Amino acid sequence: MARTHYERITTKQTLNRVKEERMPFDWSINPYRGCGHGCSFCYARAFQSFIGMGAEDEFQHHIFMKSNAAEALEKQLSSAAKKFDHDIEAMQRSIGQVTIGTATDPYQPIESKEGITRECLKLLAKYRISTSITTRSPLVLRDMDILSRMENVSVNMSLNTLNGDIIRKLEPASPHPEGRLDTIHRLSAAGIRTGLFVAPVLPFLTDKESELRELLSQAKVRGVSFAMISLLRLSRDVKKWYIETLKHQFPEVVQPYRELYAQGAYAEEHYVRSFKSMAARLLNECELNGLTPGASAAGVSQSGTIGSGTSQEDGAQVEGARDHLRSAQDLAAVSVKPRKLPQPAAPVSGEELMPDVEQLSFPF
Repeated sequence: MARTHYERITTKQTLNRVKEERMPFDWSINPYRGCGHGCSFCYARAFQSFIGMGAEDEFQHHIFMKSNAAEALEKQLSSAAKKFDHDIEAMQRSIGQVTIGTATDPYQPIESKEGITRECLKLLAKYRISTSITTRSPLVLRDMDILSRMENVSVNMSLNTLNGDIIRKLEPASPHPEGRLDTIHRLSAAGIRTGLFVAPVLPFLTDKESELRELLSQAKVRGVSFAMISLLRLSRDVKKWYIETLKHQFPEVVQPYRELYAQGAYAEEHYVRSFKSMAARLLNECELNGLTPGASAAGVSQSGTIGSGTSQEDGAQVEGARDHLRSAQDLAAVSVKPRKLPQPAAPVSGEELMPDVEQLSFPF
């Protein structure tokens, strides 16, 4: 097994502007480059070419750690605060939504030691920035002391199957599905808005309607507020590595994949149309209606991403889905075992989460 190399780097800015108008957030934060989870299908593998590296083994075995990420973020946020004369609410409205973990998992294994994500999260809480986190890891529970005190925060748990064997073979260092579901339960119980990212759905491996329904149901009974279902996209570099992985782990699907993705990064049109229809139906049945509470229109990307429900299905179908949810709830009630929560080295203090202007104020 290859040994993982960790390299410390510095960054000029931690907050990066998101220019894609279709994205539901304005800024992104990625405390690391590369990811120890090693997901063979990860779209972020393609970003390695930007720094002259490959999308293959280097992605998971050469991790860059932005050691000064918190300091750079403090500089950016304090500068923004000065611009608005320390009116934190005006600054908050101007910045909008910040998402942590768009190109790498902010709670990958090394975070338990380095704590870079935790220090950035403290600053986002301090300046009351609307924050969304996307992760595969229960390590996010370590930061409950911060999350529970943030005004506008959500955590998106990424999980595309309940099949532990598939997870082990294609996401070699990712946490087990039950651990991720338990994380949803604990976050939701603490009042933190939690979503499920069924992403990416893998054709011929995790795309069965019954299995996706079970996954959504299990998340629903654990308190998930919304869900998004996204179909696998394979850019050229990612496709090469993923197909090689399939040759070793699931050789029987290699040729079907080559045919399905023969035209490029996206699956052929007929499959995508069928997938979109199924995904919308499942989200509607489970009443997990997308990223925005109460949304009624489906948001579907070219890759087959669906983040909201569609028109109301007939009563019998919806009632059947509710019966399925009740069965899943009965199962969850007997299968959930208490797990020890990850603990921070030191609990966050009230002063750490208080803007400087408020620390300097005192009554006369």
